[in-house]
Amino acid sequence: MKPSRLFDLIPYQIATYDKEVALSKKKNGKWKAYSSRDLKEIVDNLSLAFLKEGLEKGEKVAIISENCPEWNFIDLALQQIGAISVPVYPTITSSDFEYIFDHADVKMIFVGDQTIYDKAKEVCGQRTIYSFSHLDGAVFWEDFLAKGVNESIAELELLKAAVKPDDLFTIIYTSGTTGRPKGVMLSHINVLSNVESIASIMTPATGSSRILSFLPLCHIYERTGAFCFMYLGFSIYYAESLEMLGENMKEIKPHAFNTVPRLLEKIYDKIVARGYELTGIKKGLFFWALKLGLEYDPAKEMGAWYDFQLKIANKLIFSKWREALGGEVLQINSGASALQFRLARVFWAAGIKVCEGYGLTETSPVVSASICTREEMRIGWVGKIVKDVKVKIAEDGEILVQGSNVMQGYYRQPEMTAEALKNGWFHTGDIGELDGEFLKITDRKKEMFKTSGGKYIAPQLMENKFKESTLIDQLMVVGENRNFPAALIVPAFEGLKDYCKHKGIPYTSDREMIQRPDILDKYDREVEQLNKYFAKWEQVKRFSLLSAPWGIESGELTPTMKLKRKAILQKYQAEIKLIYQE
Repeated sequence: MKPSRLFDLIPYQIATYDKEVALSKKKNGKWKAYSSRDLKEIVDNLSLAFLKEGLEKGEKVAIISENCPEWNFIDLALQQIGAISVPVYPTITSSDFEYIFDHADVKMIFVGDQTIYDKAKEVCGQRTIYSFSHLDGAVFWEDFLAKGVNESIAELELLKAAVKPDDLFTIIYTSGTTGRPKGVMLSHINVLSNVESIASIMTPATGSSRILSFLPLCHIYERTGAFCFMYLGFSIYYAESLEMLGENMKEIKPHAFNTVPRLLEKIYDKIVARGYELTGIKKGLFFWALKLGLEYDPAKEMGAWYDFQLKIANKLIFSKWREALGGEVLQINSGASALQFRLARVFWAAGIKVCEGYGLTETSPVVSASICTREEMRIGWVGKIVKDVKVKIAEDGEILVQGSNVMQGYYRQPEMTAEALKNGWFHTGDIGELDGEFLKITDRKKEMFKTSGGKYIAPQLMENKFKESTLIDQLMVVGENRNFPAALIVPAFEGLKDYCKHKGIPYTSDREMIQRPDILDKYDREVEQLNKYFAKWEQVKRFSLLSAPWGIESGELTPTMKLKRKAILQKYQAEIKLIYQE
């Protein structure tokens, strides 16, 4: 029977695929697998344990953990009794924890490790904390699970039957690039409709493919992805950490995974850094292949001579790239922010199909997605509008969305809900254009700014172009109400080391190098070269080089690695002031 609520995916998977490995995570150095039937038994017993603890339909439970099967168990168990999960990013501040616990009126809290437990304990009040690890002061999840083992399944079945497709199942507090997070209310049908839409464009074989999951499950992108993978009978393996990603890729040999552009940028930069370490003919071949790949367009016939060269490049160079990803990847889904054109070109040339999509937490999340074929792939576009979703462009260029995937609203924020949902359309805040069913994102409406001369600047487009430089790792365009745009630049220090080695410049420390006149001159030339792609009023006139990279923990990036513009402007106000004083 076709699933009508998200927890129906469990019996659906048993009936259709009966997986030996539904979910898996390494424990004590070995992969521990849970079958489809294990999943059902554990989730049912957890649902009964929640009932025994007195949790009622509509009450909220927070989940704060890194990715693991236990995360899915709790999520699905809550759904079955009509309770509401409140996923929380482990990396946000304890004051944000407190805000979410209070705003959502959370009754219970599940945490992953000691660090999260310590942070949650500070602000949990009288709430009980349960943990996925053995921690002093917290109830271990398996001890909680045991409370439901001998309880009545018949009672549970009645409660499951009472859950409707349009019932609220989760409140997701968006990480936000500014201000306090908003609680996005999503129903079963919101997410399940999106699962069915994206399942139709996944290329790996149903029932037998493997997924490596590493994006946070508390974000709707990976969470909807996980439900989709369950629906398709894919085995989901949770990576040990981002640091272990390369090792886990080789072990699991995934057929697909979800990612964000920032991680693809890091993979690409690491590959190029290794290229610089080569010598002689090997180095020459590497950069010949790279140059060839950067010219590739999957939607065009590149010609017989180009195809012949690409075949050689694939055999000699790009095959090693594919091996580094496990050697069996058929599809990489990229979302959450804009993908650089050069990355799309070079990965497709290398036989690594990166399919860019677009969506928001409020749309469960997918609005459009690239279909993984050369004929349907358009570089610079975020694919076609997915099935059962409608899009139109407002007069000011804003993207408006309608469909079963659109949220119910923002929790306890009726004014914000009314602002976002008008006349049956969700106002995304993104600027874009349509060509038939193909969608292009040009910028974030709220991120666009005017110079003092009244000219509009679209920073995201500029930032992606500037990051194509091998010397620039991160960059943010500034200049609202100023007379020209400027930039804060975090150098790609590995690329800078290679440049210094090539020029015979002794490398001391990152901090010292970015103050040297010859290095500043090099960045001047780099910026000037990239400015040629923009109109005169858009060009970056001045910049400041920064010695520390931006990160999630340090507060400059959201958990999905988008720039937290307000936080960066606040943190670097002295540097920005100096730029405009000079």
